[in-house]
Amino acid sequence: MAAGPIPLRTIAARCEMPVANVHNYLVSFQNVGVVVQEPDTGFYGLGQYAIKLGTAALQQFDVHKVARPAMAELGALTGLSVFLGVWGNKGPTIVYRVECAQRPSLWELRVGSVLPLLTSALGRNFLAHLPQHVTAAMVKEELAQQKRSTDFHGTNVPKTLTQVYALAAHTRENGFSFCHGFLPGVTTMSAPVFDQFGNIIAAVTIMGPMTELVDDPNSEAARLLKKCSISVSNAAGWAESSRTDA
Repeated sequence: MAAGPIPLRTIAARCEMPVANVHNYLVSFQNVGVVVQEPDTGFYGLGQYAIKLGTAALQQFDVHKVARPAMAELGALTGLSVFLGVWGNKGPTIVYRVECAQRPSLWELRVGSVLPLLTSALGRNFLAHLPQHVTAAMVKEELAQQKRSTDFHGTNVPKTLTQVYALAAHTRENGFSFCHGFLPGVTTMSAPVFDQFGNIIAAVTIMGPMTELVDDPNSEAARLLKKCSISVSNAAGWAESSRTDA
């Protein structure tokens, strides 16, 4: 895939076809609006019809449908529970889950569960990638709740706005979020799913015993999790250059 219009010879080389043959195809594609040729450079780019097709495909994109097979594969490879979460009206919300047939989940996180921002891996993912004004009210409430209650689960829970921003930056740097103790004895890891503009639209989360998941971007679980989320992001039209973290 090219970032912009490219020369005829480059197209031919990438297609591994003779230049003359590719030129004939491009003439036909121009006639139906799939490609256009720039008058000043002679380079070829996408035409209006191709852009309309791409826009229509993106509008029909269903993250749930695309994520299901990738999540099933992730669950089979890791043997862990896998969840898909989105940003709902009340915050990070689980909308789909996959259980490993060999080892069903012992934890009751149901579809429709709304999770906290600061003490869940799913929440920390949205904290890291959504604009601050979207999460500000929820962050303020959870920080206040920590001061009112001693029964607050999770490790490395930020207690100030400075710590909140540091946690978000760490999550973006690693490419996934990590949380111990959201549920007793449980560790969760979550990786973002981006759209074509680099905006987070969902997150894939894995859950397992503390003994099996570690906060290491080079671990096998982290690698498989990020591979899964990237594959779904790519299906949504995302590319690394389109990422626009808040």
